[in-house]
Amino acid sequence: MDEFGPVGIHDGLSRRQLLASAAVAGGVAAAGLLPAQVRSQPRKITLAWSQASFCQVPVPIALERGFFEKNGLQVEMLNWGGSADQLLEALATGKAEVGVGLIHRWVKPLEAGLDVKLVGSVHGGCLRLVGVKAAGVTGDVRSLKGKVIGVADLNSPAKQFYGIHLAKKGLDPEKDIEWRVYPADLLDVAVKKGEIHAIADGDPNLFLIEKRNPGVFAELGNSATGEYAEKICCVLGASGKFARAERKHVASVVRALAEASLFVADNPNESARIFAKYTPKFEVQDLQRLLAELTYKHHPAGGNLRDEVRDFAADFRSAGILKKSTDPVRFANHVALDVLS
Repeated sequence: MDEFGPVGIHDGLSRRQLLASAAVAGGVAAAGLLPAQVRSQPRKITLAWSQASFCQVPVPIALERGFFEKNGLQVEMLNWGGSADQLLEALATGKAEVGVGLIHRWVKPLEAGLDVKLVGSVHGGCLRLVGVKAAGVTGDVRSLKGKVIGVADLNSPAKQFYGIHLAKKGLDPEKDIEWRVYPADLLDVAVKKGEIHAIADGDPNLFLIEKRNPGVFAELGNSATGEYAEKICCVLGASGKFARAERKHVASVVRALAEASLFVADNPNESARIFAKYTPKFEVQDLQRLLAELTYKHHPAGGNLRDEVRDFAADFRSAGILKKSTDPVRFANHVALDVLS
């Protein structure tokens, strides 16, 4: 026996034959024919999302188009029906490694100190404000002074966002406007009763309300246009523990969803067909139109994400949603984590 083990050159096998044998073995491994334990295993993670939110379509797209798998992940999707605070708590306590939600819902709980890091995003704005033409609320948001805006809840993303928007236009969102809560699918009923003069909500609910009531509403604001057209809306959060311990896997999630977001931007019709089975109550053609209108090519990470979180924090502080003592720069540096560099 020599240094090569029981089968060596002196047993009649040349060095060239040895190299050829090694190449064959490598080809077998590349073909995926070796036992499972020899190949690297995908990282299993749980991703919390809202199946009812059509704007989060990059999540099922990443699953069904293989973007998660391509990035070494095996993802279990958890359809989250609870509040944003509960979702963030689930991330902070490790019930899910990552989750997707609206930045407007997350800023205040993150200020409170939940151990969740913002690591990526999936698209730009999806919130709208419409006025009732018969009530004289058209064109200029200043026409809302003294009026009542219907919202699904007083902490809804649309209420938070348009509170900031109205403040920038010179209105006091608490003194000049009355905000009144109704179930989301009954907001148009409140309009017909004359109880509200505008609606602040997101699609697809607002889209469906307008579809049921053609010609009734005039659009006053759309977070997918204007100064917020290129700013985040739905963001990707990670458990602080997961982000610190497994940075490379967090980066894999960010990359997979970025690929999925670009796919949606380039293929809204196909994305709608894929997503339709998750929301059977919506017609495919309606989903196609909605997806085509959102800014899925805007999904910053790293320093760009941190800058946008800083800007949102500044807006929320100026509107009184965050504490006056909260420094937007320090806040963004604390909650936004660059996992790609």
